[in-house]
Amino acid sequence: MSDYVNPNLPIKSTEARVGRNNQRYNDETGARIVAGCVCLNETKDKIIMITSSKNKGKWILPKGGNELDESLIETAVRETWEEAGIEGMVVKKLPVVLDSRGSKAPVIKGEFDKIIPKSEFHFFELSVNQLSMEWPEVKKRQRRWCTYSEAKHELVKSKRPELVSVLDSSSIVRDTNDENKDNY
Repeated sequence: MSDYVNPNLPIKSTEARVGRNNQRYNDETGARIVAGCVCLNETKDKIIMITSSKNKGKWILPKGGNELDESLIETAVRETWEEAGIEGMVVKKLPVVLDSRGSKAPVIKGEFDKIIPKSEFHFFELSVNQLSMEWPEVKKRQRRWCTYSEAKHELVKSKRPELVSVLDSSSIVRDTNDENKDNY
């Protein structure tokens, strides 16, 4: 982790940043750069999931757009604080995952059609130290601890295969109730 500034605690803003004026995009693909955290408990057998602010009843991982004045890790920690009220220690960076879902993902036609990703996800694994009772989006979102199989079930139900890939790349302990193992 020597390549990263590794803040133990997020900058505790009282309001979430909004808008996309300051968002970073990949110069080559045009994909929006997004960062977030896979928030695990000490024994790595539970992950924090949050409700989506756009799609009620759907559970996702805390994440948001990387802004021009932030590093990826700063965005991930900030978004985790704003959306979930989580404080902790970043322990590692996970592999980049591309999001090409939906009919809006552009396709470059040619000998081999190439789908251009809508988003490029940069996730970090975070060991949770504290769950605050007040945070910027406390009135917009719920949060809950889930096992691997519960989290995967919610992500499959929410049609978020790219977030299943993120979950699978993390150190979370797989429980024996993984009935969704062949869905993606």
